[in-house]
Amino acid sequence: MKLLTASSPRELETFIRMPFRLYHDDTRWIPPLVSSELRMMNPKVNPFYRHSEAAHFMVERDGKLIGRISAIDNRLHNETQKEKTGFWGYFECENDPEVATLLFDTAADWLRKRGLTRMLGPANPSLNDPCGLLVDGFEWSPFVLMTYNPRYYPTLVTKAGFTKAMDLLAYIIPHQELDRARVDRIADIIRKRTKATIRCVDMSKLESELKIINEIYNDAWQSNWGFCPMTEEEIRFTAEDLQSILLPEFAFIAEVAGKPVGFAFALPDINRSLKKCNGSLLPFGWWHFLKFNLRKIPVMRIVALGVRKDHHTSGLGTLLYQKFFIDGLARGYTAAECSWILETNTLMNSPILQMGGKPYKRYRLYERPL
Repeated sequence: MKLLTASSPRELETFIRMPFRLYHDDTRWIPPLVSSELRMMNPKVNPFYRHSEAAHFMVERDGKLIGRISAIDNRLHNETQKEKTGFWGYFECENDPEVATLLFDTAADWLRKRGLTRMLGPANPSLNDPCGLLVDGFEWSPFVLMTYNPRYYPTLVTKAGFTKAMDLLAYIIPHQELDRARVDRIADIIRKRTKATIRCVDMSKLESELKIINEIYNDAWQSNWGFCPMTEEEIRFTAEDLQSILLPEFAFIAEVAGKPVGFAFALPDINRSLKKCNGSLLPFGWWHFLKFNLRKIPVMRIVALGVRKDHHTSGLGTLLYQKFFIDGLARGYTAAECSWILETNTLMNSPILQMGGKPYKRYRLYERPL
């Protein structure tokens, strides 16, 4: 086996394309857009790397790439949590414990040299991005911006010395399972009690709207396990990345007495189109995006829903969910995924279960001491 590093644009593209062969016969895997992944991993473009650093490694055997991993030093996370945690991510590997162990040990050495004492992942590259290893729910393809991996990955990870740190849940809510009567009844009570209103994000004032969302996000999540704040530059970067697929009618801000106190947004599940693009919009991938008009995709993923800490127990989340359901059903949506949610987050898990949501996928974050 030969250990390689990836740092130049050409090497990073090789790193990104490595899984295409690994998943060639897996019909549930969604090939990422290579151009988007390159942008995400470019330290000159992604503002995440203004406070963090990463190294990317690959393993080659007989001229064939058989594994990859990234080691990530997220300094903002450690400043926030008062920890010395290093992260691993972008892990892909053949079903070979020797290869997996080499990858994890290589990443561990890189992190240890930076004075870090714990290794947590997968995070791609942070817990504010796609993260977690799929451990239950392999029979379904991932929704947009969610991870996917073969069934043997959890075994490779545990054999390399990792143990469970936290599970993340994904719920599916088919329209026929939605308890509309209950949702509407509870939402009416909350609306009368809080006098809250919900409006769509004003795309013509996106800069000021992003500042509102950033403030709510960092306030709402600050007590969550593993929380790391997002900078204004990171929020803007994410918005630019999602702007082409974000439908303004599914981006909301909740207000009480004229003050923004919550936000939520959903994305149409464009993975149905990405599957046919095979990692590129050229030369023919663009056709699949034209064919699958965003507003004709019948399922969505509720990506984020946050309420300011001092309104956590007010029930405003139910109002935001109701808004998704009313508008989504009116437009012919048949299902929504709510993901991901910490298994310990009772304030989020309980309402979704009461609405008719079913936990159908489980993702896991693993840790080991350095």
